[in-house]
Amino acid sequence: MPLEVKNLTKVFAVGLFRRKEILAVDGVSFSVKPGEFVSLVGESGSGKTTTAKMILRLLQPTSGSIMFDGRDVWGLRGIDELRWYWKNVHGIFQDPYASYNPLHKIDRILYQAFMLMGHSSTDKDSMVEEVLREVGLRPDDVLGKYPHELSGGQRQRIMVARCYMLRPMLILADEPISMIDASTRASVLQLFSKLREESKTSVIFITHDLGLAYYVSDEIMIMHDGSIVEKGPPDEVIDHPQDPYTKRLREDVPLLYRKWTGF
Repeated sequence: MPLEVKNLTKVFAVGLFRRKEILAVDGVSFSVKPGEFVSLVGESGSGKTTTAKMILRLLQPTSGSIMFDGRDVWGLRGIDELRWYWKNVHGIFQDPYASYNPLHKIDRILYQAFMLMGHSSTDKDSMVEEVLREVGLRPDDVLGKYPHELSGGQRQRIMVARCYMLRPMLILADEPISMIDASTRASVLQLFSKLREESKTSVIFITHDLGLAYYVSDEIMIMHDGSIVEKGPPDEVIDHPQDPYTKRLREDVPLLYRKWTGF
């Protein structure tokens, strides 16, 4: 298993003198196999992004364990071990601007991927241009510019391109197509499929879109109030939901969408 999460919990101390505690993630356990596409579905505040941030080492868990490729993620020490992890576990966030250094041009942000890979190829320029075209961007439109000069959709696609260049073992994609127009969403999702086929990359796809999760996932996990309340293959979780929260999510799918798709 590339990823094994056991009894993961996160408690935030808030309020005056930090006397109040909020249980954001409550004993979450799941595993992700090589090349598996897993969707984590739930409303805002359900704990999805907090779970992803703990896996990415951006938030330290209150308790529980995260094992990646047989190693304890929060036990990694030294620059070499951390560089290995950063190369193999990559995040794409709903707010892409927060992932950029506003003082760095897009060129530098993309070329940093080669540093993580230890890549010495002299063909870097052509590789960058090729992957930008893969996500529906014209190199001349984005290279040489700062993040604030680009739209939200362009910034999101650049993060997908950077992730594709790294060929990671695991991608945590938090609403990665939320700012991308419908005409290019399919091409971005196809990149994830290519990574799965070429590199056995696993994907944790965090989304509010139950219909999209149904069609792209090998497994769906439904998260509510910090806990995973239901998980399994899409045809079991969505077609035959057992938990009341999953049933409510399914009922919220527009009737017209259901009629057109059979969902």
